[in-house]
Amino acid sequence: MFANALDFLIRNIAEFFILVLLTRFYLQASRVSFKHPVGQFVLALTNWIVLPVRRVVPPVRNLDTASLLLAWACAFLMHLILLAITPWPFIFGSPLSIIALMLAAVLELFKMSLYLLFAATIGQALMSWISPYNPMMPVLEGITGPFLRPLRRMIPTVGGIDITPWILILIIQLLLSVVVASLEPYILQNVRIAT
Repeated sequence: MFANALDFLIRNIAEFFILVLLTRFYLQASRVSFKHPVGQFVLALTNWIVLPVRRVVPPVRNLDTASLLLAWACAFLMHLILLAITPWPFIFGSPLSIIALMLAAVLELFKMSLYLLFAATIGQALMSWISPYNPMMPVLEGITGPFLRPLRRMIPTVGGIDITPWILILIIQLLLSVVVASLEPYILQNVRIAT
């Protein structure tokens, strides 16, 4: 029971921090102003670690590589700790285990990015109906824009209603339920087999 509670706490704290780092990465990539309260919240939670790492890992174009690398490191460390508290025996130094953990961290970033995009898409769709001039709209559009714009070029409005957010939500759910759901157990099983 204690192990389950510890697993729950570690997973939720790590995934929250990963989401905040990914939000920082995507907002900067979309050139959204950090003057918004959401941007200020993200900066306040991440500056303490991103700024020192940025001295070693500089941005590439307008991509905040330090935030992305830290999100990956957090996911890697989360999976490492979660495996350490499980009853399965494994060897930390096994090359195959390390590779599998690195891939699990990449998949974790992909999954958290999909969750972030899912929440932003739903938030933007609701705001566009309820409060289209809400100050949150630029933040949500910064996250969803790169994905909705190509869909809007391909899919016309239906009766004056933009259905691309709904299409994007379907694509995200498909990726989560098919791709992530099948790869995640396979990768983590390889960590256990490799040990």
